[in-house]
Amino acid sequence: MLEYIEMEKYLTDYINYLNFEKRYSKHTTIAYQNDIDQFITFYRKYASKLKWDAVNNKDIRAWISALIDKGISSKTVNRKLSCLKSFYLFLNKKEIVLGNPAKLVNAPKSKKSLPKFIEEKQINFLIDDVEFDDNYEGERNHLIISMFYFTGIRLSELIELQLSDLELRNFRIKVLGKRNKERIIPLHKELTNLIERYLKTRLTQLGGDNSSYLFLTSKNKKTYPKLVYNIVNQSLGLVSTISKKSPHVLRHTFATHMLNKGADLNAIKELLGHANLAATQIYTHNSFEKLKKTYKQSHPRD
Repeated sequence: MLEYIEMEKYLTDYINYLNFEKRYSKHTTIAYQNDIDQFITFYRKYASKLKWDAVNNKDIRAWISALIDKGISSKTVNRKLSCLKSFYLFLNKKEIVLGNPAKLVNAPKSKKSLPKFIEEKQINFLIDDVEFDDNYEGERNHLIISMFYFTGIRLSELIELQLSDLELRNFRIKVLGKRNKERIIPLHKELTNLIERYLKTRLTQLGGDNSSYLFLTSKNKKTYPKLVYNIVNQSLGLVSTISKKSPHVLRHTFATHMLNKGADLNAIKELLGHANLAATQIYTHNSFEKLKKTYKQSHPRD
């Protein structure tokens, strides 16, 4: 029992490290703790010594096999293994153990799924023809949908947009992305008009003494992820039966439609704020699937 408490103690130290030194989100640290707790529970069933320096790669491989046998997806299994690797790096840093047995375990291959996106006619109908409420919230919701589709920005980036980030005269907007990397995204004239209309409605209905953030609640507070997610989910439900209706689907839709219209892959990479081209190349698969469909429908021998 004392050995088990020792394993738990180092896990607690690690979670505190993630919280206070790495400043990870609460959601992330809970996930890390759950994953490592699951390994401890598995390991203690048959281990003769409940110590981190007694764990070997065979123990971890047995855990991975058990997860796969339970039908856990490769993506989730890889995340759990990655979490254990990171934990051992912490133990190494603190000189609690030497080596990293998790590094000796090969991750199962993940089946890559293609990004889901909305058809062009569906998104055009949503932006052009669906009647949003004739008030501040309606104007805001319409602009949120349009902003995602016209710019391809992330949910976190949209929420953090400030009024000072707008350069409407120059038809562009500043976005602070991952790793605090700033990028400039051009604004379509139609989107610029929607922003100007929204700002007038905001001033009229919320007053001038409000936040510097672009998107606000009806109570003059900064918007938050769940609110924006619900707006997108409900709006996309009006035009599409796609199972996943999230802000990220609109980001995928932006990239896929740009590529289908002939945009350069490197340009899309810069617009999306990807660190490398490999992350952007997945959209070429969607375009290739469309090309195959067209080929099959149009080829004279079919």
